[in-house]
Amino acid sequence: MESILILGAGLMQKPAILAAKKAGYKAVVVDGNPDAVCVPLADEFKPVDLKDVDSLVELGMELINKGGLKAVFTAGTDFSASVAAVAEKCALPGHSLQAAKNASNKTVMRSCFEKASVPSPKFIKITEENSDSELSVHNFNFPVVVKPVDNMGGRGCRLARNFEELKSACDSAVHNSRTLTAILEDYMEGPEYSIDSLLYDGKLFITGFADRHIKYPPYFIEVGHTMPTICSKKDYCRLVSAFALGISSLGLTRGAAKADIKLTKNGPMIGEIAARLSGGYMSGWTYPYASDCPLTEEALSVSCGLDAKYLESHKEELEFIPPENNKNAKAPFKIYDIRCVRTSAERAWISIPGIIKSVEGLEEASNVKYVKDVLPRLLAGKNVNFPRNNVEKCGNIITCAPSREEAVFAAEEAIRKITVRLQPNNHYTDAFLSGLTEKSEKGFPPPAYELDEKTAHELEKLHSEIHIIPADVPVSEFLPSFLKEYAEKNIVDWNYCTIKQTLQRFDKICPKHRKFDSYRFWNALIRGGIQGVLYVADIE
Repeated sequence: MESILILGAGLMQKPAILAAKKAGYKAVVVDGNPDAVCVPLADEFKPVDLKDVDSLVELGMELINKGGLKAVFTAGTDFSASVAAVAEKCALPGHSLQAAKNASNKTVMRSCFEKASVPSPKFIKITEENSDSELSVHNFNFPVVVKPVDNMGGRGCRLARNFEELKSACDSAVHNSRTLTAILEDYMEGPEYSIDSLLYDGKLFITGFADRHIKYPPYFIEVGHTMPTICSKKDYCRLVSAFALGISSLGLTRGAAKADIKLTKNGPMIGEIAARLSGGYMSGWTYPYASDCPLTEEALSVSCGLDAKYLESHKEELEFIPPENNKNAKAPFKIYDIRCVRTSAERAWISIPGIIKSVEGLEEASNVKYVKDVLPRLLAGKNVNFPRNNVEKCGNIITCAPSREEAVFAAEEAIRKITVRLQPNNHYTDAFLSGLTEKSEKGFPPPAYELDEKTAHELEKLHSEIHIIPADVPVSEFLPSFLKEYAEKNIVDWNYCTIKQTLQRFDKICPKHRKFDSYRFWNALIRGGIQGVLYVADIE
C-alpha cells in the first residue's frame, strides 16, 4: 500500500490523517512528541523531530522502497520547508524547497515582497548580536510590531508602543525564535483576515476567507474567526489580488498557501504567507462546515499530483485588482473562489492566571444549538495564564448556522456556559486580582470589566469601609447601587458574560458560601469575572 507521510500528530493534523486513510493510503505520521493527541489515529507512527530533515528524508526513501510514497503533507505546523525538502528528495509534487524557505522566514519573505512591489510593511532584522545597535540608530514611528522570524501561534509577537517597551519586545521575540532572529516592522492599522488557498497548474483557488477577531494589546490574541467575511466584494478581490502577488513573489507553485492580511487606509497589506493550510481550526473545521468543501482531501489530492475535483466543479472566477503601489501588476494566476453557503464561527475561552481546579459546563456548551465542536485544551491540574500568544487559550467552540448572527450567538452562548475554576491560594491569581502589571505591559492583562472613572472611585471607597455579604445568600441581591448602574450597560468580559450573567452563574454554582468582605468580592468580580469570585469563595 502506498503511504502518505504526514508531519505532525497534533489536533490540527487530524483531518489530514483521516483524509489519507479515507483515500486508501497508509497514514505514516511523524512527530517529536510520542504522546501527541493524534498518534493513535496513525497507521504507523515514527517519533521524529520535524526539524530533523535528514531523518525525514531517510524515512521518505524507506517508504518508497517499502510500497511507495505518494505525498508528504502538513497543516497547521511551521514545517512546510521540511515537507518541501522531503518532496524534493523523493521526487514528489509540491512547492520547491526554496519557495517553502521563502515562506518560512519572515525577513526573507518581506524581502521577496519588497522586490516584487507586493504591499507589506517596512521592516528591519533584529538578532541577538545586533539588537542594541539596530535599535539605537533608528528613529521609530511607534507603535511597531516585533515578532520571531520563524515561529507561529503568536509566540513572542507583540506591539511596542514606545522605546521602553521595544527593548523588552525584541528580547522576547529573539528568544522565541529557533534562529534567535526577530523582525521589527511598521504596525498596520485595519481589520485583519485569514485566507486559505490551493494552487496548481497556474490556478489559485480561495478556500477560506475569514474575519479575524484580535484583542488584548500589546499582544495579538485571536479570540476567534468568522466566515464568510463581511467585507465588500471589491475589498475581497483587492485582498485576494494582493495575496496572489505575494504567493507569486515567494515562488510557490503547487500546494497550499495561507495568508494573514490587513485592509489598511492605504489598501491591502500582507502580514505573512505560509506554504501550508492554516491552523486555528480554519482549514480543517470552520471552512468545511461553511462551504461543504472537503478542503484537506482536496489539498492531499494536489500534493499527490492530482487535480482538486471539488474545487474544479465549484469554482467562480474572481476579478484581479492590482494594488495601489503597483497598478500595472498583472494577475500571476487564474483566481477562483469557492463560496461559503452558511456561516461558521470559532471562539476561544480564556482564563486568568492560576492552576485549574475544574472545568465546568462543557456538556452544557455542547448542547447549545448550532454548536459543532467543544474543544478543551487545558483541563484540571494545568497551569493557565491570561494569553500572551494563541497557544495559551483554554479551548475553542466551533459553530455552524444558516446566518452569521446565529453562528456568532451560538459560539458566545456556549462559552458563557463554561467555567474554568481555579485552585485557591495561588500567588499568580492573587497578583492578577490585585491589578499588578509589568512595567513593559501597560494595561495588560485587562480586567474582566473596564470600569469608568466614577464607578472605579466608588469601588475603591468600599476598601475603607466595612461591608459584608452574608453567608448562603444570593450575592446578586447585594450588588452595590453604583455597580447596578454600571451593570445595566451590559458590558461583557473575555468570555462574553455580563455582570448580571456572572452573578447568576455564581449563585447557581455556590448557593452555599461563607460570608464575604464586600470590597474583596466585588473587586474580584471586576478584575476576574466568574473566576475571580469563585476563587474568593474557595479560599478557606
